[in-house]
Amino acid sequence: MNAKNSLTAICGALAMGLASSTGAHAAATQKVYSSGILVLVFIGFVALVVVVQMIPAIITVIGMIKGLVQNRKTEAAEVRSR
Repeated sequence: MNAKNSLTAICGALAMGLASSTGAHAAATQKVYSSGILVLVFIGFVALVVVVQMIPAIITVIGMIKGLVQNRKTEAAEVRSR
C-alpha cells in the first residue's frame, strides 16, 4: 500500500468512527434555569460595567487610528514635495 492509499484509509476510518459515535450520557434535567432575580440583576450590572468600560477604550483606539492615518498622510506629502 502506498502513502496515498494509507492516508485515505486512515481518514476513512476516522470519519466512520466519528460518524458512528453516540452522544454523551449526560444527566437528563427538565430545569434549564433556576436562579433567582438577584442573580439576573448581578449579571446585568456586570454587563453594564463591561460596556461602560469599553466605550472609552473604543474612543481611544479610534483616536490612535486617526493619528496614525494623519501621520502617514503628512509623511507622504513631505516626500512628494521634494
